[in-house]
Amino acid sequence: MSPFGFASAGKIRFGRGTASEAVPALVAMGGPVLLVHGRSAKRAAWLKQGLEAEGLTVISVFCGGEPDLPMLKEGLAAAQGARSVVGLGGGAVIDLAKAIAALLPSSTDPLDHFEVVGKGLPLNADPLPFVAIPTTAGTGAEVTKNAVIGIPEHRRKVSLRDDRMLANFAIIDPALTDGCPRDVTLASGLDAITQVIEPFLSRLANPMSDALCREAIPRGLQAIRRLLEGEDSGARDEMALVSLFGGLALANAGLGAVHGLAGVVGGMTGAAHGAICGVLLPPVISANAAAMARGQGDTSRFFELDSWFAEAGFDGADGLAAWADEQGLATLGELGLQASDVPAAAAAARTSSSMKGNPVPLDEETLVAILAAASLAPPNRNAIA
Repeated sequence: MSPFGFASAGKIRFGRGTASEAVPALVAMGGPVLLVHGRSAKRAAWLKQGLEAEGLTVISVFCGGEPDLPMLKEGLAAAQGARSVVGLGGGAVIDLAKAIAALLPSSTDPLDHFEVVGKGLPLNADPLPFVAIPTTAGTGAEVTKNAVIGIPEHRRKVSLRDDRMLANFAIIDPALTDGCPRDVTLASGLDAITQVIEPFLSRLANPMSDALCREAIPRGLQAIRRLLEGEDSGARDEMALVSLFGGLALANAGLGAVHGLAGVVGGMTGAAHGAICGVLLPPVISANAAAMARGQGDTSRFFELDSWFAEAGFDGADGLAAWADEQGLATLGELGLQASDVPAAAAAARTSSSMKGNPVPLDEETLVAILAAASLAPPNRNAIA
């Protein structure tokens, strides 16, 4: 067995009602507290009021969409004087909060620390204490050591990454995801499923990430079906757990071509990350399985995956694609990817850090085929041979 390590947030609390632990944790960290929240300030009012009742000054920063470098710089300017940071929202909110917590103590240009388009330098100072509280079940960002930020001038989404960016405290209260809009539930749920499938298939997988993924994949496939049939608190709990397990797995076993492509497509279109991952997942699974079979590699994990699809009532990856399409998941074309951008997107994706975990190298021609397939509705999105 090869040596491996496993890193995670300093402390994790999971379960309904655990959000109540946020205020005392932040009081112990000290204020002023930077509160990064999503579109609705009302959804963050309980936390702001709780902190202020304890005598802490709260600085609020609004994250209205996928975070980019200008938004990050605005957040850093607004956050001056903060001594701790809390991100309350979806993956975009948590990534922005995480990046601000990481860069606020730094004296360097933020771009110096980004992968691919920057210098990829480690942080030159420890991040501020950081608490992550997700309100969607998708990215698992509350337990990852990177923040994905769009760089508009490069039309890319890239990571700011450092082991010290792991949250001091991650609080996953599934009650905060109750009533999440249907389109967000679909996109974030498919993102969560992608983020347990890719680490499971990753060539960097290890026994601990495997245990998490084998537990989470069937749970996620069954829970997303239940949630799209109607509000279900038990299924919300399941998806929140899958999202958490996905964050833990990807932080330690990497991802693959879905995320390698998604970062580029997201930078080009500005579309929601989860929706992009959801539409890319089936053709990437098919392309990887075909490439592994041609190379006579070990395809046993793909057979395991097929068994979990079947248990959840899906006819393989193509069945998941057809079901997601019926539920209203947009194609890449509908999300804004232009046919003329496909070759450039495929070429750029090959340099993505996520590609390092893909189970087999995929050439540019195959990546073009994946993007083209994901731009079409099923059944034209079927297996790529």
